Parts: sequence; structure tokens; C-alpha cells
Amino acid sequence: MDYQDINAKTIDQWVQDGWTWGQPIDHQTYVDAQAGNWSLVLTPKKPIPANWFFKDMRGKRVLGLASGGGQQMPVLAALGAQCTVLDYSTEQLAAEKLVATREGYDIDIIQADMTKPLPFEDDSFDLIIQPVANCYVADILPIWRECYRVLAPQGRLLVGMDNGINYLIDAQETKIVHGLPYNPLTEPALMNEQRIAADGVQFSHTLEEQLRGQLQAGFKFIDMYEDTNGEGRLEQLNIPTFWATYAEK
Repeated sequence: MDYQDINAKTIDQWVQDGWTWGQPIDHQTYVDAQAGNWSLVLTPKKPIPANWFFKDMRGKRVLGLASGGGQQMPVLAALGAQCTVLDYSTEQLAAEKLVATREGYDIDIIQADMTKPLPFEDDSFDLIIQPVANCYVADILPIWRECYRVLAPQGRLLVGMDNGINYLIDAQETKIVHGLPYNPLTEPALMNEQRIAADGVQFSHTLEEQLRGQLQAGFKFIDMYEDTNGEGRLEQLNIPTFWATYAEK
């Protein structure tokens, strides 16, 4: 089985088990967003700065890339955006459909693997939003190039990313047990760990892959921030484990 298929099935199970990132927003959250009271995250804790979004989202073409779960897209739809969501998880897309049906807005829902060429024409979107997801992909450089292609000029790319620290440590977050890069495809021993059964096939990525890779695709950086896990020992020690970036075409 391809590792992306393993990950899709793993995430489907997480959603069924009550995964935080697979729980769709409730009706009141949607109503609040319509009234201008809203926030979104790319990483566990920190809200995305409001100025990373367009001041007026009405009519903006938004792609939620690996952003299923009924969390980001419903809020942006409530703001008047024209939303498309692409995800490989059946359960995550089911959550998108559930909220769209309940609230009565249109959304294009596409089940596809983001490691393949995106099924969109050039300059199709004004904004791409991707909460932490590229840790489930071995090679992220083609994704940056595809994001650049499908964004219109002055289009915005908002991305959450793991900085690699979570892959160094044991489950108790007390000692270093792995080196970097963390890549089960090149280290067969990692594929045999219980961690794969629980967490799917995940990958660490360097600053060069994640930040320099966006620059090499043609983007210019506007802003970024760090965030923590939101729980556990690293959280208690206030050790950043995630980045979020805002780049423009």
C-alpha cells in the first residue's frame, strides 16, 4: 500500500475516534463568523493574524489544501469566500459536506492526493490555506511549485509546518531517540515501529525544504510565527515545535 493510502486510512480512523482536527465547527461558530467574530489556526494554539487574510473575503477564491474536517472552510465561506477543499481522507471530506449542507453554502469538495499535480488551472485561487499537513508527505518541493502555479498574482499562501523537534523525541518527551531527517521510507526500522500504526507515515522537513522551498518556487515571504504543541512536556517547557508562514505570489 502506498504511504499516502496508509495515511488516509489512518486519518479516517482518527476522525472516527474524535480527532481534534476532524471535528467540524458547530452552527453557532458559523453564525459568529458571519457576524465578524472568528479566528482560525494553522498550528495547535496561535490564531492566524487577521492581516494574513484579505480585508474583504467576499468573492475570494480559496483552496483548503489538505484542509478537510469542516473547520477552516466553513468559516471562510461564512465570510463570503468561494471555497474549494482538497483532501485525501474520506472522513475529513465528509465533515466538509456535513457543515456545508447544514449551513446551506456551496463548496467544491475534491478527494485527491496533494503529492500529485493539483487538478486546477493556473491562477485559479486568491488564497491557499494549509494547516499542518506536509509532515505526511515525503517530498514537499513539488507542492510549493503547484501552489504557486494555481495561485493568481498577489495570491496568498498560508501554511502550518512542523519544525522537526517532535520527531526527535520519545513518547514521554524526555529524551532524544531519533535523528533527522525522520523518514520511514528510507529507514525500514521506523516502518516497523508501533508509531506507524498509531501515527501513520510521517516525515520531518528542514527549514530549507519548507521555507527556502517556498522562495525557490517563486513566493516572497510576508510574515511568520512559531507555535508550541499545546500539551505535553515540550509545551510545559515552552519549546516551539511548529512554524506558520504567510507568503505571496
